[in-house]
Amino acid sequence: QVQLVESGGGLVQAGGSLRLSCAASGSTSSVSSMGWYRQTPGKQRELVAAITSGGSANYADSVKGRFTISRDNAKNTVYLQMNSLKPEDTAVYYCHADYYHISLPRSWGQGTQVTVSS
Repeated sequence: QVQLVESGGGLVQAGGSLRLSCAASGSTSSVSSMGWYRQTPGKQRELVAAITSGGSANYADSVKGRFTISRDNAKNTVYLQMNSLKPEDTAVYYCHADYYHISLPRSWGQGTQVTVSS
């Protein structure tokens, strides 16, 4: 399995941009898809975006057209470019990794806080 380290969160005004990064280390060749979830207090963690090793991406409807996920397989890193941020995007963002061996549990990063002020 892999270890995931996120960076890039912070405080930004509405309409601004942030870029999150998630670097994987360990058995990176076993990773199929990677992506981002987010969670606010009292709510379930929700998928924001995910990308396969081949580059196919999917997004939550709430972020389509504003967020872009990308992946650098050589650096074992996934990025989330977040533009036109809204206060409702405020959350802890968690990077995740899934494996080709579906019996392996999903790996999670430690989370990074994104706060969008109005």
